[in-house]
Amino acid sequence: MNTVRLDVDEGAGVAVVTLNRPERLNAVDLEMVGELGRVWRELRFDDSVRAVVLAGSGGRAFCTGIDRDTVVPQPNSPYMQDDPLLGAGPKANGLWKPVVAAVEGMACGGAFYLLGECEFVVAGAGAAFFDPHTTYGMVSAYEAMLMAQRMPYGEVARMVLMGSAERLSARRAHEVGLVSELTKDGGALVAAVECATVIAGYPAEAVQGTVRALWAAREAGLAQAFAQAPHLISLGNLPGARQAELFAARRAEFRTR
Repeated sequence: MNTVRLDVDEGAGVAVVTLNRPERLNAVDLEMVGELGRVWRELRFDDSVRAVVLAGSGGRAFCTGIDRDTVVPQPNSPYMQDDPLLGAGPKANGLWKPVVAAVEGMACGGAFYLLGECEFVVAGAGAAFFDPHTTYGMVSAYEAMLMAQRMPYGEVARMVLMGSAERLSARRAHEVGLVSELTKDGGALVAAVECATVIAGYPAEAVQGTVRALWAAREAGLAQAFAQAPHLISLGNLPGARQAELFAARRAEFRTR
């Protein structure tokens, strides 16, 4: 089974890209990173597609970040780190067509790499957002940096520092601006496609230029922040074995606000 599904409605000019590992809560492995890159690059050349929706399959989760069973080979140097999620998003692959995220269920951790490269987010009422990095002895760097451009500082700080003890409800995410539209459970995809269809009906050059302009306003700040991330991660992350111990000892209790 492909880890990413692509469905194109040429009449509407809309493509739906679906993360397709529901049995793993759409956690990202190296195969999915490769497939996402291929799909984004393919969409660059498909002039029938003028807007894109990104969704997760299964309903339980949009994406739960990197699959913990995934082994990512690393260079034997503190100056070089390979983070596969940095290449998973549309902007990282040069796609300047607008991407709308449709979130149902959980979106956590590495999911923010993807959400951070979407133009806006539509969420079902049961969606929940959280970042468990600190709970397991890891620095939330790229995730926090991307969300700091989507949410007020205090809301991002609370989410990344509270870790797995607290989840941001779809309602609260809508109140603070992370989510632009709140739908009933199961309604996010339909609402996101409706938005994408409207956008796809406008002249593509103007739309893509606007997306590029919006990203340019964010890009300089992100580039400076991202330059610090590898060092912060290297300094702050616990050894992998200790991270695994903390993950194995995790408790199911959490508060949703």
